[in-house]
Amino acid sequence: MDAEENRRLIKKLISGEEKAYILLLEKYHQQLNAYAVTLTHDQSTAQDIVQNVFIKTWKSRKKLNPEFSIRNFLYKCVYNEFLNTYQKNKAVVLLNKKYIEYSHEVAVEFDDNMMSKMMDIVNREIKKLPPKCQKVFVLSKKEGLSNSEIADYLDVSIKTVEAQITKAFRILKNELGDKYETILLIIFNKKLV
Repeated sequence: MDAEENRRLIKKLISGEEKAYILLLEKYHQQLNAYAVTLTHDQSTAQDIVQNVFIKTWKSRKKLNPEFSIRNFLYKCVYNEFLNTYQKNKAVVLLNKKYIEYSHEVAVEFDDNMMSKMMDIVNREIKKLPPKCQKVFVLSKKEGLSNSEIADYLDVSIKTVEAQITKAFRILKNELGDKYETILLIIFNKKLV
């Protein structure tokens, strides 16, 4: 696609022409899917990534710049979406790893069955946190990102990140009670507020 075709296509997308969106899908879907498979090594995940990219592109079409290559933009979006997906999956793996690493330390105080039930409850309560609060908490405590990294990643202030982490611990302590504080302290290496 030459520069002029690129500009016309983006201008049509910005104005909300569905035919332009369909053309975009027809032209780039297969290429982007192949690229996503090289990143994920999983067809299903690759398809989800590409679908998310096209949906986000349509939703934020008014921010597109006709002077930039739509092809390069889409490839960059697929890569960024892959990173986001990878980070989410990595958070689950890291949480499970922490459970395994620290469970032996708590085993002295609790039997295996009781410990397993308590950790399941903790994980369920984390999933019940408000969405923004949960996202910040997962990035901080499961991913190990610093507050400034989270602020940059989510495009929010560091104060917002700190407030969300404090809120998460407060909610978890209220929901789980004092007997879970030891487990939370070991898993997340932080005294509850």
